[in-house]
Amino acid sequence: MKELLKSLPKRDRDLTNDPLWYRNAVFYEVMVRAFHDSDGDGIGDLRGLIKRLDYLAWLGVDALWLPPFYPSPMRDGGYDVADYRGIDPRYGTMRDFEKLIKEVHKRGMRITIDLVMNHTSDQHPWFQASRTDPDGPYGDYYVWSDTDQKWTDARIIFTDVETSNWAWDAHREQYYWHRFYSHQPDLNFENPAVQQEMFDIARFWLKKGIDGFRLDAVPYLFEDEDNSGENDPRTHQFLRDLRKMVDTEFPGAVLLAEANQPPHEAAEYFGTEEEPECHMCFHFPVMPRIFHSLKAEDATRLREVLHDTPVPPAKGQWSTFLRNHDELTLEMVSEDERHQMFDWYAPHPQMKAHTGIRRRLAPLLDNSEQALELAHALILSLPGTPCLYYGDEIAMGDNVWLPDRDSVRTPMQWTPDRNAGFSDADPGALYLPTVQSLLFHYNGVNIERSLMQPTSLLFWMRRFLKARAEHPAFSDGGYKDVPSDNPAVFSFLRTHEDESVLVAMNFSTHQSSALLTLEDYAGGKVKTIISKTPFQDVGDDGTLRLTFGPQSFYWLVVKHA
Repeated sequence: MKELLKSLPKRDRDLTNDPLWYRNAVFYEVMVRAFHDSDGDGIGDLRGLIKRLDYLAWLGVDALWLPPFYPSPMRDGGYDVADYRGIDPRYGTMRDFEKLIKEVHKRGMRITIDLVMNHTSDQHPWFQASRTDPDGPYGDYYVWSDTDQKWTDARIIFTDVETSNWAWDAHREQYYWHRFYSHQPDLNFENPAVQQEMFDIARFWLKKGIDGFRLDAVPYLFEDEDNSGENDPRTHQFLRDLRKMVDTEFPGAVLLAEANQPPHEAAEYFGTEEEPECHMCFHFPVMPRIFHSLKAEDATRLREVLHDTPVPPAKGQWSTFLRNHDELTLEMVSEDERHQMFDWYAPHPQMKAHTGIRRRLAPLLDNSEQALELAHALILSLPGTPCLYYGDEIAMGDNVWLPDRDSVRTPMQWTPDRNAGFSDADPGALYLPTVQSLLFHYNGVNIERSLMQPTSLLFWMRRFLKARAEHPAFSDGGYKDVPSDNPAVFSFLRTHEDESVLVAMNFSTHQSSALLTLEDYAGGKVKTIISKTPFQDVGDDGTLRLTFGPQSFYWLVVKHA
């Protein structure tokens, strides 16, 4: 595979000197334990990731996002942190991490990591000290109560495994608060010492040279009866202070909020131009509407949520995604839509998790080449910074028979050889088994095979990532809905300075046509982006008739007459 990559064109894009790099980037989420095992113990590690950086640079992604690699009991994939300043020995050493940063930057890419501020593992020394010494320095690091009847309006997030946000600690003889699993006690952000700890932890990693943080579960930092423990004003004040520190001491570093909230509430995590908070926010509401629109073959719900989406401040940016390491959450859809999507996408109980669906992109879309290309073209052209998930570029499958969200966290499939080229270990020693289903078996779905097929999804992804990078309208352009007389056709304009890109997509599984209204471009010239060939002109009446194949799309540059 190394020889194959050497024979292919190299990356020619470098955002390392751009202060607004995050607006023009494409992120790639890579789980360290899932990517490549360098030492044969069955677990991916930092040295293994370093060995695969040339592949990521060739693909054309601009920034890596690494979920937690801190020491952890691993009861929640590392989000149960036991030491914020360490590297889990299973992944390597701090020297390995420092080398990773250097190698990422050498290739013109950036690197961001998770900062899990809301909670720790119950094995964290802070929690052990808090439960055994209530009057000691860590006694007030967590949220304790004599009763479990406080904040009863706060929703329970993992309703299938937790019945309360409170858990009893027999040693301290009090309840402690947890918004997620009971083995993840929430930190007490009303304690100034906890806030200072988070500032110091952020500084620790930024001094190592990372380019920013994804702020995990950020809406839940403070609790109050008035807001059900979410979106507390004090959370926003803390983020303003954190942003000020980052901008002052580490200019160019970014904060990305994971705020699974309705659009207007999520947008509050940008702050304002005068008092900024996060540089980016994940756009959770738009993601399930993409999947709903694809199955419904109707773009109405997607148009509605984009219409309701606030425009970020000048330096802010939404981050869009199709899938990630968690379940496809359905918290931001109506009850009817949720039942409908469960029927469409999770016909077997094993496919569900919490309030969502634990499947990868390719199985969700029935491994349809047209649907996979359409979904990726959409996420690459919507307003915001796209975030891809490892393996989706080759249509990797999942294993719904594994527990919880491990179904979508299986080893990366590099070759058709043993363990998919991920590890030299005995197959039984792998942290999770490789995918071996008939349709998605690693023998047929792997990087090596994709590199030998110019028509593969992998080459398609690289081509479209390159095309996106060549057109600033996709990253910095405004968004304007383009009316269509066909509800299955989703169309919009992205405009930046003197360039306008028309995106038109057929969500129907049948051939379709649509009449688009482009009044401002009457008589205008049109050409395709990928092939750069002339296209039919916009009519003198400002309309453009397009004909589509099943689940096909157009990326078109439109110029005024």
